[in-house]
Amino acid sequence: MSALRIALLGAESTGKSTLARALHETLPSLTGLRVARVDEYLREWCEREGRTPRADEQRAIIEEQERRADALAASHELLIADTTALMPAIYSEYLFADSSLAAWAHQAHRRYHLSLLMGTDLPWVADGMRDGPHAQAPVDRLLRRWLREAGHAFVVVQGQGDSRLQHALDAITPLLAGIQHAQGPTRASGGLFSRLIDRQSRLSGSTRWTCELCDDPGCEHALKTAPPAPGSDGPAS
Repeated sequence: MSALRIALLGAESTGKSTLARALHETLPSLTGLRVARVDEYLREWCEREGRTPRADEQRAIIEEQERRADALAASHELLIADTTALMPAIYSEYLFADSSLAAWAHQAHRRYHLSLLMGTDLPWVADGMRDGPHAQAPVDRLLRRWLREAGHAFVVVQGQGDSRLQHALDAITPLLAGIQHAQGPTRASGGLFSRLIDRQSRLSGSTRWTCELCDDPGCEHALKTAPPAPGSDGPAS
């Protein structure tokens, strides 16, 4: 079975890495699936080189990010990606007015079944490498535009601390239902799949989900070209 891929995207200081670690720690026991996490190679590159990359160095960075994701996806059932090729490509356009990486990045991103877009509701945290809070809003706007125009499936995740994790789990759960349907009873009793049933039972008969990925009427999403969950004919409803 090919891995289900969940991407975490967002501007600087929006909690991508923190949420990726929390999901990686939480999902194995909830689902019984083999879960892997691929970290952000751009940050690793910057820490190693002691600077941000030049425009001509961005292509190698996005290719390495996806190479690492592919390697982990080959041996796991669920992949949590702390960013994808889209983010370096976004920064190439924002910082260098270079859109040459966009087509490659969009094509690579189509292999992800859902993107969790980090809301900008967290306090800014400086770390010596980030551009600054002035860059957060324009990068967020550019990222949202790219996602919508390309038809990448996404849900905005907000909240502080554990509530952010719970919001992310709620967004992921219906997508994972496709795996349960294909494989039969979940290997983790009382896990994430039962969460879907619980949430459905709490909805009133007059309430309908606003999308196929969550029941949050305020969620932002685009579901035009998302790949189907492994083992299913399309996104779970």
